[in-house]
Amino acid sequence: MRSLWTALLILTALTPVGAQEPARATLSLAEALEIAGRNNPTYQQAVLGRSRAQAGVRAAYGALLPSADVSAGGSYREGRPQFFGGVQFGATSDILSSSWNLSASSRLSLNSVNAIRRANAALEAADADVDAAIFALRAGVTTQFLLTLQTQARAALQDTLVRQQRLQLELAQARAGVGAATSLDVKRAEVGLGQQEVAALRANNTAEVERLRLFQQLGVPMPEGVLLTADLPVAPPTFAIADLLETARRGNPALQAVQARERVAHAGVRSARGEYTPTLSLQASVGGVAQSQLDISDDDAVAAAIASRERNISSCLTTDSIRQGAGLNGITAQCNAFPAVDEAAVRAGHNTFPNVFTRNPYNLSLNISLPLFDGLGRETRLQEANAARSEARYSVRRQELQLTADVTSAHVTLIAAYRAVELQQRTAATAREALQLAEERYRVGASTFVDLTTARAEFERAETDRIDAVYEFHRAYAALENAVGRTLR
Repeated sequence: MRSLWTALLILTALTPVGAQEPARATLSLAEALEIAGRNNPTYQQAVLGRSRAQAGVRAAYGALLPSADVSAGGSYREGRPQFFGGVQFGATSDILSSSWNLSASSRLSLNSVNAIRRANAALEAADADVDAAIFALRAGVTTQFLLTLQTQARAALQDTLVRQQRLQLELAQARAGVGAATSLDVKRAEVGLGQQEVAALRANNTAEVERLRLFQQLGVPMPEGVLLTADLPVAPPTFAIADLLETARRGNPALQAVQARERVAHAGVRSARGEYTPTLSLQASVGGVAQSQLDISDDDAVAAAIASRERNISSCLTTDSIRQGAGLNGITAQCNAFPAVDEAAVRAGHNTFPNVFTRNPYNLSLNISLPLFDGLGRETRLQEANAARSEARYSVRRQELQLTADVTSAHVTLIAAYRAVELQQRTAATAREALQLAEERYRVGASTFVDLTTARAEFERAETDRIDAVYEFHRAYAALENAVGRTLR
């Protein structure tokens, strides 16, 4: 019987060698975190939020610069007069014209400076949000990675138990063949093997599902046959709770994020108060025009200019001063002072379309405005800004209280988890020795198959509990790191 048991052990040991599987792709925790930082959609959204905050800062500084506009255009006007209040205006000839205009304006107020402060505070808050997002991503990926490792280890345990159960079935069949065991032992071994295969199937399926969830957090499709690896030693925690709390208050990303939002709310209050301050407005513009009268020749334009001069002189000579007996010679000399028509200039200026422009007068203006009343809109916005600042302060206080509770509870949980690992390791070692003893006793016929099955079930429970305790310890460690806001190992 001893030789039969030895032959079965050798056969079991040699079987994996002949059917050795090819090397599988591996993924470490550090590699998983790096992949998640590049591909996780939630984290990428936080990064986009920072880009929008940067654009807000540029816009706030840009508001201090003057705005400038340039325009150019052309027009055609039919030669038909218009009447306004019974008075005729406009030329009687068709006019084709082009024009350009350049204008600039600027508005300066205390609120412009407040807008820059608020935009910079929003950028700091966006940076804090990015830090909080990457740390939350790290915590989530680490937790899922550990859970996947745990299910992977449990699946490996179940596969090992399947091989042991198959070996026990072969041993029961061999003992029944020589009359040292009954057919009931063989049936029980067959039932135990079937149940163990079902348990292994479920464990492997659970491990596969958790791997899929892990790669979902990483933001990439799961490759075939990937195997997770990690070097996670179980060491006793040596942290002092006071040091952990001090570190958390200085560097926890979630706390820093709400503190940054409080600064944004405070800048919003200053911005709302700035609406009560005056605003300085500067404006400047200049332009030019070029035109051509289509149905008037150059000679007609000269004649029209001469006729216009004569009309001006005639109008001058019929003023009230002449009718009142003013000196005729003095008035005549004054009226004849109208400049003579320069025919060359008139011919050159008659058709200036489209690019010979005559500059219009430039315009400069400076205005100072002080808001007086806008239907209580400013008061409402100031009240809303004060309420937002108070809410932000309460959020900071709530986060500080939660931080203290999270760090303290995570530290207590980690210590308890380490003690549980120590106890489960001793229990698993004892159960393993009990299983080996039961196998030896059954092999020599000193115990029944029921005793062997009981010992194997106890070993399975003890080993499963040991695996769970180990990974509960690592998850507690990750939870403490998440609460503190920095890595601790």
